[in-house]
Amino acid sequence: MTPLDALLARLFLLHRKDIELTLGRMERLLAAIGSPEQKLPPVIHVAGTNGKGSTIAFMRAILEAAGKRVHVYTSPHLVRFHERIRLGAKGGGRLVSDATLFAALSYCEEVNAGAPITFFEFTTAAAFKIFSETPADYLLLEVGLGGRGDATNVIPPPKATVVTSISIDHTEYLGDTLAKIAFEKAGIFKPGVPAILSAQQDEALEALRLEAARVGAPAFIAARDFSAREEQGRFIFEDERGLLDLPLPRLLGRHQQQNAATAIAALRCVEPDLDPQAFERGLTQVEWPARLQNMVKGRICEIAPFGAEIWLDGGHNEDGGRALAEAMADFEDRTERPLIIICGTLTTKDTAAFLRSFKGIAQEALAVPVEAELYGKPARDVALAADEVGIPAAACESIELALRFLSAREWRLPPRILIAGSLYLAGEVLALNGTPPQ
Repeated sequence: MTPLDALLARLFLLHRKDIELTLGRMERLLAAIGSPEQKLPPVIHVAGTNGKGSTIAFMRAILEAAGKRVHVYTSPHLVRFHERIRLGAKGGGRLVSDATLFAALSYCEEVNAGAPITFFEFTTAAAFKIFSETPADYLLLEVGLGGRGDATNVIPPPKATVVTSISIDHTEYLGDTLAKIAFEKAGIFKPGVPAILSAQQDEALEALRLEAARVGAPAFIAARDFSAREEQGRFIFEDERGLLDLPLPRLLGRHQQQNAATAIAALRCVEPDLDPQAFERGLTQVEWPARLQNMVKGRICEIAPFGAEIWLDGGHNEDGGRALAEAMADFEDRTERPLIIICGTLTTKDTAAFLRSFKGIAQEALAVPVEAELYGKPARDVALAADEVGIPAAACESIELALRFLSAREWRLPPRILIAGSLYLAGEVLALNGTPPQ
């Protein structure tokens, strides 16, 4: 174990809970380390259930295409903690170095002196210190959980807030209805700060609109104030400033078109004079691992059936399953292949709800454990959930064994394999494949 790994491990011991949505501990540590949250570059603050990371990826790609230096804070990471902190630079950003990360965490550990604080709060404070010491034009800041009581919600008023698609998730912390969850997400709204709202279910949208009005945040709402559509192989975006005729986003799936539209709408609010060419280059250059990522080389491809088409996604809730099933159906319309799902989920997730949309699309599901996560659901329970929704399923001991099981068969057509159910599972796949995010 490296000194950095040992330090990160120690931080988990500072609080008895993984998550506790209050701001007092965060405010205490930030004040003790010099209030770095007051010295950040202009912030675009992003909450939501699904699509936060993808929307941020689109914004980063577009801003970098315009020559901007862009800091990015996202979570969780897939393979290495460093993925959470990207430092902006001319020509493109870079993940935080071992030395910079270790120095910031060590300083915060010394100042904190063992006081109770959650892992996410502590590491967010350290990230703010790093961001405050490195010049940039923007910080794209992803909420960890919810919004109102999230550790990121200590910043001064940002340039804009964004709420991506909301669905039922993390009910033990945010509430058991869309309205309750939306209210918590809307906690990032600030008076006079534009609130860009992605396409939402009616109940969530109404809660967001009411809270934006109460706070005094001007709302820019998908399908009302901006829209996007695919037309003759192009991506057409429209808002009150006019029309952009753009290439289709590099990230695949109809849900990614909505994320791209939300990103463009947010940037048109904060940078109305942004070069239109930046939008074009950004959509074609964007990268975001484990979001319908086509695995075309590496160990995974070597052990999968010959000629198989392999897709990796971190989707894990009902809406994520619906979006992935829709994408798989679109792929099937273009090229016929049998669809196999390799699925691993956490005990905190509704596996049946995630898989339900694949009934009639997937030929079978192979259930695997999420080995690196304490809350991984046993493979046999994942298989039972698949059977429950009408997808024939079998349990396997690992991703590698699931792929070898498929490789031992004779295939009329090489299969289309979707590996999904958890970002932690996606991280294990990328590590096994030898292709961690850069």
